[in-house]
Amino acid sequence: MNTPSLLILPGDGIGQEVMDEVARVIEWMGDKRDVRFDVFEDVVGGAAYDKHGTPLHDATLAKAQEVDAVLLGAVGGPKYDNLDFSVKPERGLLRLRKEMDLFANLRPARCFDALADFSSLKRDVVSGLDLMIVRELTSGSYFGEPRGIFEENGQRVGINTQRYTEAEIDRVARSAFELAMRRNRKVCSMEKANVMESGILWREVVTAVHADYPEVGLSHMYADNGAMQIVRQPRQFDVILTDNLFGDILSDCAAMLTGSLGMLPSASLGAPMENGRPKALYEPVHGSAPDIAGQEKANPCACVLSFAMALRYSFDMGEEADRVENAVERVLAKGVRTEDLMQTEGSVPVSTSAMTDTILAELQASL
Repeated sequence: MNTPSLLILPGDGIGQEVMDEVARVIEWMGDKRDVRFDVFEDVVGGAAYDKHGTPLHDATLAKAQEVDAVLLGAVGGPKYDNLDFSVKPERGLLRLRKEMDLFANLRPARCFDALADFSSLKRDVVSGLDLMIVRELTSGSYFGEPRGIFEENGQRVGINTQRYTEAEIDRVARSAFELAMRRNRKVCSMEKANVMESGILWREVVTAVHADYPEVGLSHMYADNGAMQIVRQPRQFDVILTDNLFGDILSDCAAMLTGSLGMLPSASLGAPMENGRPKALYEPVHGSAPDIAGQEKANPCACVLSFAMALRYSFDMGEEADRVENAVERVLAKGVRTEDLMQTEGSVPVSTSAMTDTILAELQASL
């Protein structure tokens, strides 16, 4: 059996720091669980621009296409604000997503019990929350043509086109249903079929795909009502399926239910490769946080949980993914916190590496 391969792209800001901590978890997996990976490391974003004059070198892209999964830290920072748009750090990440055709973005919103009081909602509303938003990532109004700012009747007009093909909707819908089969077998599809033709097509195609997944319950909801329901009664949802624009908005809305961006992982999945595994890129949601970079203040949990998602969705190692996620949950339950999770005056936060120390200790205790 071939050893699974993983490309690590730390990127910028706190990206290198949190990725160094994930490397410790990967090393523990190899030493204690005999779960080994062929690990490669390269640069992306501002780090790639500094080295190559481009935010994503062709050789790095080629390697990303070749490996079983990519784990990315974060890109961007004020150092690169004045660069031409074409070579800004974020263009490296966008090119990765486009060239790998990563059409399904998975954004979990899980509220760990120890952090329920960090949410902007009441504890009894978010306690036990564990939902997943599946967002179509490569089409819709962010990519549709025509687009741009044009002159019309003596004034400027901004145009973006919401466009979806049946095939684009079909493939992301199947990703959502497949994911639901691993969870609680419920999918809620959100669109605006009441006012948008693209929403009508979305609902029709999702309904047709559902026929292949009779074990999964399907409901439909207008996206504006969905936004209200996410903050009203979020635990009614298991998997939410939606398009690029609505997914962008709804996933950020759901993220705040959990109380901290420093805890949120994500995955972007594409079509299956020859080995049956989907092309995949995993990354924390929190960004590069340049204001705390190099200070041992970064929370490594989101990146560690992104690795857990890779274990689950790229490598079919659900038991090991559970082991990592449960270790993080136990650490939080014991009150261990990085600075972003501090709430009580007088408490002393632990450093980035100390947080990982406690996660590794919990992993060891799970054996």
